[in-house]
Amino acid sequence: MSIQTTIEQKINQAFAPEHMELINESHMHNVAPGSETHFKLVLVTEQFVGLRLLARHRAVNQLLAEELAGGVHALALHTLTPAEWQARGGVPASPACRGGSSN
Repeated sequence: MSIQTTIEQKINQAFAPEHMELINESHMHNVAPGSETHFKLVLVTEQFVGLRLLARHRAVNQLLAEELAGGVHALALHTLTPAEWQARGGVPASPACRGGSSN
């Protein structure tokens, strides 16, 4: 099973999201084609109501501790309540990679 599929399953089971996007952004970085090392997670759930941003991120990081200790190098988190999601209308685009090159 792919890392992306594993993460999606864990998120769905733990958070019952109203909206979830897990975007593999590895292609934007200096990694081998087909890598699963850099992800952006947009997670909208009622479970975040009343939680500060740090608590939301800790909950996700704890759930994905195995993946973060293994092959996942970066996980950009956008953790929102349904009201915040509605008010924002989306999340910002990811910046271009500023990492080193393979040359």
